[in-house]
Amino acid sequence: MEPVIPLAGLQPIYSVADVNRAAGDSTARTNEGLKGWYDRMRMLGGSRYIIKPSTHNAVDDLYDASPNFSTVIDDLKKFLALAISGNEAVQFTPILLLGEPGLGKTYFAKKLAHALGTGFEFVSLSSLTAGWVLTGASAQWHNARPGKIAQTLIEGEYANPVVVLDEVDKSGGDHRYDPMGALYTLLERDTAQDFKDEYIDVDMDASHILWVATANDETTIPDPILNRMNVYSIDRPDAEGSRRIALSVYREILDQHRWPFPPEPAEGLLDRLATIPPRDMKKLLLDAFGTAQLAGRDCLVPEDIDAKKLCGRKARVGF
Repeated sequence: MEPVIPLAGLQPIYSVADVNRAAGDSTARTNEGLKGWYDRMRMLGGSRYIIKPSTHNAVDDLYDASPNFSTVIDDLKKFLALAISGNEAVQFTPILLLGEPGLGKTYFAKKLAHALGTGFEFVSLSSLTAGWVLTGASAQWHNARPGKIAQTLIEGEYANPVVVLDEVDKSGGDHRYDPMGALYTLLERDTAQDFKDEYIDVDMDASHILWVATANDETTIPDPILNRMNVYSIDRPDAEGSRRIALSVYREILDQHRWPFPPEPAEGLLDRLATIPPRDMKKLLLDAFGTAQLAGRDCLVPEDIDAKKLCGRKARVGF
């Protein structure tokens, strides 16, 4: 396959002139934290890289890395083709990946960000108790700070990062400060163009963010949120899919190191890995590489995969 080289342009995210006006406000003059954020915004400038795809084949490697997500990948390729035809940054309808724990949903989103050549941000909604974690709290409150979306756009390199909203079905907290409330604005491109973090209090363009949400149960998610998303039910990988995932994880580990192991594992090793939940493949492979080296070998054998290390807990399928 030919190398996939994403194209980068610059996209205005906020106006430095607006930052200067906000910095002149009495609250900013007396709030050292807010003043520091405005100074940083001025230093970094108001534009960020926006990544455009060069080919709709950019996500093809995901078929092997996440074979149980093939329907999602098929649809993503349609959006990539449209972006290329218009010489635009890719935009897709926010995605909700629905399925039991451990199916590789977050892993898939990370691989997607890598394939597109853009940034990645993870937000666990199960740990959020108030919307201000996403959209900031008023600078008049003690210990207030920007929300995760503003921080991602200000400190990140990209205007269109992949942002994962993990476990949206477990979002909780006081209904007056609903963490989901911010998503009504952020998931709609028209309204996200004029997103305003309560702490920063400067209009920001969040419309290019690529949203991927995960959930185990859609019944607890408000209909207005579901209506803003394409919902995909993700199943467990079959036996062949598990082998492909194992091979992908094996190659991924070796790509990150300079270890003297062959680029392709023995068939017997893949057969053994295919019986192990994908969530555990990486940790058991790392252990196996160490076992082989201590034994003076530069190749793995099936016996190096010590599945007994998973005993004592309930194994779950996924990453």
